[in-house]
Amino acid sequence: MTTTPTLQREAATAAQAASSSLPFYAEQGDECALFAQCHAQQLPLLIKGPTGCGKTRFVEHMAARLGRPLITVSCHDDLSAADLVGRHLIGNGSTIWADGPLTRAVREGAIVYLDEVVEARKDTTVVLHPLADDRRILPIERTGEQLKAPPEFMLVISYNPGYQNLLKGLKPSTRQRFTALTLNYPAPAVERSILEKEGRASPAVAARLVQLAQALRRLTDHDLEETASTRLLVMAARLASAGMGLRQACRAAVVDALSDDLDTVLALDEVVRAVVGDED
Repeated sequence: MTTTPTLQREAATAAQAASSSLPFYAEQGDECALFAQCHAQQLPLLIKGPTGCGKTRFVEHMAARLGRPLITVSCHDDLSAADLVGRHLIGNGSTIWADGPLTRAVREGAIVYLDEVVEARKDTTVVLHPLADDRRILPIERTGEQLKAPPEFMLVISYNPGYQNLLKGLKPSTRQRFTALTLNYPAPAVERSILEKEGRASPAVAARLVQLAQALRRLTDHDLEETASTRLLVMAARLASAGMGLRQACRAAVVDALSDDLDTVLALDEVVRAVVGDED
């Protein structure tokens, strides 16, 4: 007969195996609990945060944690409502309907993630409105269907507020349909742990890269569209762990990725030299 301690060990082993299969994500606060509650309460979620702070990895982590399939759409200027919902295609002398990613997600009860949604065409977000309120339906005008989203379906969108302007913003009529979550770059201790795990960096290298990021993020006298993201730090850490000099890794993965302007590159490289030294 199986004893209670044995059952407990088996449960702990299963939980550990499930945890190890999840995409790595270093939690910053209560964002995982908020995501899980939104899924349970059938609420759509808007994630705001700068480029490279972990928005996409967070969604991947939570989809796996909740055991739901994830469909990700990278939004762009040419993305139309038909690209999301679907369209009729001609093949073998007949016309067939092909579901778009949004329609597939509703049918499958998946989590659909629209990354950088403000990059899509203005008319695209209107398609989301009936899915993002109490109706939770997706009207498909070209087929006459009215798809009712199952309880497992979840709509998640994200954007970078730093890119917002008069031409690329989220309409209040769209924004107010979503629960909102703001992510930022992780606290230094958390960011160091990410670089050790994801970038295979030693504790000393991880600490210097985080120090560099903090110095670059404080810069205000250079016209940078973005600053040093956690994603760029991970790239630099991987190059360094593979044997490249730390300053050279930072130049390739961080400095040259942030700007093409020669004066700005030289100024950023001086910050790198001051923080990580001259060694290559």
